[in-house]
Amino acid sequence: MAIDAAHPVPPNLPRQVGLDQIPPHVPKELVRQSGLTTGAEFLANPHDFMAAMHEKYPPIFYDVGEYINAWQLIRHEDALFALRHPEIFSNEGATPFPRDPDDYFYFIPIEIDPPHHRKYRNIVDPLFCPAGVKQLEGLIRQRARDLIDEIADKGECEFTTDFGRPLPVSVFLDIMGLPQDMRDTFVSWAVDLLHAKDRATMGRAFKNITDYIKSAIAEKKAKPDGGVVSLIANAAPDGVPLSDKEVFGFVVFLFIGGLDTVFATLNNIWLWLAQNPDRVQEIIDRPDDIDAVVEELLRRWSVTFSGRVLAQDYEMRGVQMKKGDRITCVLPACNFDPSVFPNPKEVDFDRPRKTILAFTVGVHSCMGGHLARLELKIALQEWLKRIPRFSVRPGTHIEYRPGGVVGPEFLPLVW
Repeated sequence: MAIDAAHPVPPNLPRQVGLDQIPPHVPKELVRQSGLTTGAEFLANPHDFMAAMHEKYPPIFYDVGEYINAWQLIRHEDALFALRHPEIFSNEGATPFPRDPDDYFYFIPIEIDPPHHRKYRNIVDPLFCPAGVKQLEGLIRQRARDLIDEIADKGECEFTTDFGRPLPVSVFLDIMGLPQDMRDTFVSWAVDLLHAKDRATMGRAFKNITDYIKSAIAEKKAKPDGGVVSLIANAAPDGVPLSDKEVFGFVVFLFIGGLDTVFATLNNIWLWLAQNPDRVQEIIDRPDDIDAVVEELLRRWSVTFSGRVLAQDYEMRGVQMKKGDRITCVLPACNFDPSVFPNPKEVDFDRPRKTILAFTVGVHSCMGGHLARLELKIALQEWLKRIPRFSVRPGTHIEYRPGGVVGPEFLPLVW
């Protein structure tokens, strides 16, 4: 639905939580308490849990959660339809972060549906499109090599802090025009916001982020540079400068979205590589197939979910959903849909090309999708060139944080 992001008004959308807040139109036989993202079974092995959802749950079910109740879509076909039809499945108010109703702003562009969505994407698309991302290849490759230089001769590392996190986050800060010496501080804020178990910690993290972003925007307006923050702060689509609310909502969304997803993806993939040396050798032996390798690994180890709000009543698979209902496209489960990806838990680099939902699709497809693919490709090439044989440190227990981005909390490796 069309909204005015320059003059934001909090959407009147109920947020049901718990068994006593199930809307009357939801059939009792479709109500579940899956524990998705927070339950013990999920956290024990998230991707196995999501792969098994096709056997344990209806294609569409109503999940009663600790933080929110919502319809869950786990079939590839259903999610593909929802993500491509914003006139039915709207993004307005669909993000999980609470905001002060007296100082409200939209997360831009993710909460802006057509027709206004495109004007915001046009501001940054030249940097994040395939041609723009390709210009970053040398920078990404050099950063990867520098990080590997620091650990290659040590015979061990904590992958998360030594490579998996600093590579994509450093590149992201370069693109945004933000200081590298605050990298670890920024990451700690993002981790607290996205994975904390209590709302107070999340609230403090969000305040730290918003206070910093406001100061960074002011600095970029006074002293423009070539970074994305400056580009947004000084943008004037169709000759009209963005309002303060638009600039802030755009920058804070990119900041939150850019600090967690790629390093979670790298953690998942490197854990699998460490446990499957024969598949590592297969990747090394097939250098010309690196793009297919990247795509299959992204399918197998997707890390995010995509929420929407029904903009109108709609029936899907005989399930009546009502305007205002929330839904979640469980993207990793969709990438395990056996009707689209036979033997979905198997990593098959020769799998026929199908649309994967690691970065969603449609108008709200992830702006950083092309960048993430390039970062993963370079990370694989440079790491396996220097450290082709590695394993998880003996005695390690892999743990996962609750939250909407799925990846091991730590990954100690030895070689």
